Amino acid sequence: MSADLLALDARHVWHPFTQSATAGVPLVAASGHGATLVTEDGRELLDLVSSWWVNLHGHAHPAIVEAVARQAATLEQVIFADFTHRPAVELAARLAGHLPGDLDRVFFSDDGSTAVEVALKMALQYWRNVGQPGRDRFIGFEGGYHGDTVGAMSAGRASGFFSAWEGLLFPVETVPFPATWDGDDQVAAREAAALDALDRAFAAQPGRVAAVIAEPLIQGAGGMRMCRPSFLAAVAERVRAEGALLILDEVMTGFGRTGPLFACLKAGITPDLVCLSKGITGGFLPMAATVARESIHQAFLGASLDVAFLHGHSYTANPLGCAAGLASLDLLEGADCTARRAAIEAIHRDRLDDLARRGRVGRTRLCGTVAACTVGDGGAGYGAAIGPKIKAAALGRGLLLRPLGDVLYLLPPYCVTDAELHRAWDGIDAILAELAG
Repeated sequence: MSADLLALDARHVWHPFTQSATAGVPLVAASGHGATLVTEDGRELLDLVSSWWVNLHGHAHPAIVEAVARQAATLEQVIFADFTHRPAVELAARLAGHLPGDLDRVFFSDDGSTAVEVALKMALQYWRNVGQPGRDRFIGFEGGYHGDTVGAMSAGRASGFFSAWEGLLFPVETVPFPATWDGDDQVAAREAAALDALDRAFAAQPGRVAAVIAEPLIQGAGGMRMCRPSFLAAVAERVRAEGALLILDEVMTGFGRTGPLFACLKAGITPDLVCLSKGITGGFLPMAATVARESIHQAFLGASLDVAFLHGHSYTANPLGCAAGLASLDLLEGADCTARRAAIEAIHRDRLDDLARRGRVGRTRLCGTVAACTVGDGGAGYGAAIGPKIKAAALGRGLLLRPLGDVLYLLPPYCVTDAELHRAWDGIDAILAELAG
């Protein structure tokens, strides 16, 4: 059966982020339970990347399975322009209840890129609606990645992924991102330089910046680059002083990845717009949300349709996705999940420190349940040859890892047990020893 399926795959499927001419044969996933994926030939793989960072509570979690099935038997989809429904209203209210300040207005969409696209469009139209159409510039951070639609690519152009579409992107000025790591004694100087660069960017176009966009605390696809909460707070203070809007892309960092439910809570700041996706449904269904301050929403109200936000998607606020989101929040709010996240962080800390002491890795860093380090001699970036070697060796040990070039990271589902996590770190230790030898 697998051979037939793989032949059809090779004939018809175009896989994402893949060079099909050189890629190996894909694994055939058959099922999943907890932190484990099972392939069609019976192999079990410990999913240490939460299936592209979306799976919060483990595969096929029964509480979310039941919630989706119950909703599917009641209402699977309805146009959201003329209707509302209980799952969407309750999910919006509960998301707003966990976010700081007056982040009260939830606009549902389909994926992380779209959540960012919505935020950029809202920011631009907001300034037009309040009589300041000259505020039409955006500032981002070097190394930032915000998705693959045109606006999101523009905001993340400094990530280096989008050269094929450079002529399609609108200009976004970028300033340095002071990535840091354990034992970094130069971080304060880099933070000061980054803040100076932000000040200069504001000064060069006074009254023109619509918004600053950032991945709070962790730049994910850029290499799990982490900054200190105090830096993010300083950025927010400067954005507020300039009168611009602050957009936080919490597509990856949201729903407990950094410790608290959202990274903005860890930094003690309230953005004007926050983008959510990935873990919002616990990994069950595609969904996203852009949450805005109530004051921004007010600027879109009026007698004329021209000031309304004319944006939408066929599956906006899909009831199945909302039901999954509510069930996921039930789990996130439980004491057990909070304790598991703390336990994962503690194990990461011990094992990272041990690898660093023995010279296995460099630039170790940790934020909540996200652990990362540099392997090899460093500096090779996303195209480093060591990444695929680690990935292949890990699969041979029943571990699903996807290094970002020379950056090895673990971002497991919260249900991973202590024993499973130690098994993963033991395997990484052995793999690094083999590669060094």
